[in-house]
Amino acid sequence: MDTPDFGHSPTMSDAWTMDPQEQEERRWMDLLAQVSAEVSGPLTSSMERISALLTTGSIDSQSVRALRGELDRARSAGMIGQQLARLASRRLKQHPERVALTQMLRDVLLQRARETQARGVQLKQLLQPIEVVVDPSLLFSLLNTVLDWVLDCARSHIEFRIDMKTWPAYGRLTCRFVHQPLDELDDRTAAASSSTAHLDSLTWRLAQQTAQTMGLKIDRQDEMAATTLTIEFPRTVHDEIEGVSVVEIDQGFGVSDNSKPLAGSHVLVVASTRDNRSLIREAIRHMGLLVDFVGSVDEAEEFCRDALPHAIIFESVLANDRFQKLRNGIIAEMPTFVFIEITMEGSALQLSTQGNEGARIGRDAVMQSLPSALIFELSRTA
Repeated sequence: MDTPDFGHSPTMSDAWTMDPQEQEERRWMDLLAQVSAEVSGPLTSSMERISALLTTGSIDSQSVRALRGELDRARSAGMIGQQLARLASRRLKQHPERVALTQMLRDVLLQRARETQARGVQLKQLLQPIEVVVDPSLLFSLLNTVLDWVLDCARSHIEFRIDMKTWPAYGRLTCRFVHQPLDELDDRTAAASSSTAHLDSLTWRLAQQTAQTMGLKIDRQDEMAATTLTIEFPRTVHDEIEGVSVVEIDQGFGVSDNSKPLAGSHVLVVASTRDNRSLIREAIRHMGLLVDFVGSVDEAEEFCRDALPHAIIFESVLANDRFQKLRNGIIAEMPTFVFIEITMEGSALQLSTQGNEGARIGRDAVMQSLPSALIFELSRTA
C-alpha cells in the first residue's frame, strides 16, 4: 500500500536526491515527530500543573478542567498514532458493501449535533442521495474523523455537500468551512502564510490515511480564510454497479476478520464498581476504542451534556429512573444510539432488535461477548 504524503515539503534538492524509499521513510519520520510532539506537549503542561498542586496542596476548578483537557489531548494523539499504524499495515482486511453515504453522514451529524451546537458553529447540509461501495466501518470512522477535524478548525459556519461528479461519474463529498474570520486578518500577507498551520493536525493525517486505505481520492484546498475538503468515491452505485462483481460486495456482517474495525469510536462506560470497570476495560482494550469511565448516572449526565459518545455500556444496577430519563433523551435525539447493559450475573447475550431496549450481556460473558456485541451494534447502526 502506498504511504500518503503527510505534508512534508522537501526542497528541490531533496526531491532530486531522495529515492521513493527515502521519501517514504522521511514522511513517516515527520509523522512520528508530530505524534511525539502532540503527546508530549500536553503531558508537559499537565506535569507542571501537578507539580504546582504538590507544592500548594490545592487546585481550583479551572485548573482541573485544564488538566483534564491536556490529558485528553495527549490520549487522543496516542490513539491516532495507533490508528495510523493499523491503517498503514497490510493486515487490515476490508469488506466492501453497498452503503448509503448520505444516510450515514446524516446519522453522524445528528449524533454529533451537541458538539456542533456547543461550539457555536452553523451547519448547512446539501445532500443528494448517493450510495457507494466501501467498507462500512471504515466509512463510519472516516466521517467521524473528518468531523473531528472540521470542528477543531472551523470558526463560524460549516457546509457539507454530497453530489455526483459529472466525469467520471463519482459520488463526491465536499466540506467547506471558515478557519480564519476575515475580521481577524490584520496583516493578510502574514496571515495567509501562517493561518493554515493548525489544519495539518494529526486528525487531518488520520483522515488522509483512512481515505487512501479505502481507495478514495481526498483533496484539500486552503484559502486565506476558508478551506474546502473534497472526497471522491470511485466505486459509486449507479443503476448497475460498474466494475464490481457480486463476489466483491459483502452483503452480510463481515467485519469480524478485521481486528480493530471500530478503532477511534468513542465509548462511555457507566460502572460503579472497580471490578466491573476493570473487566470491561480488559475485554475491549484491544479494539482501539476511545473509552471514558464514569461511576454514576450524575457523571454520565454531565459527560453527555455537550457531546455524545458512539455507545454507552452500563451496569444494570445503575438503570434507575434517572438513567432511564437520560436514555430516553438520547434516543429521542438519536434513535439508533447504542446502549449495552451489563447484568450482574449469568452468561447470556442478547443483541438489540427492533422493539427492545438494546443489547444485554451477562457479567460472566463480558470477556468473550462484549467485543463482538460492540462491533455488531455499532456496525448495524452505521
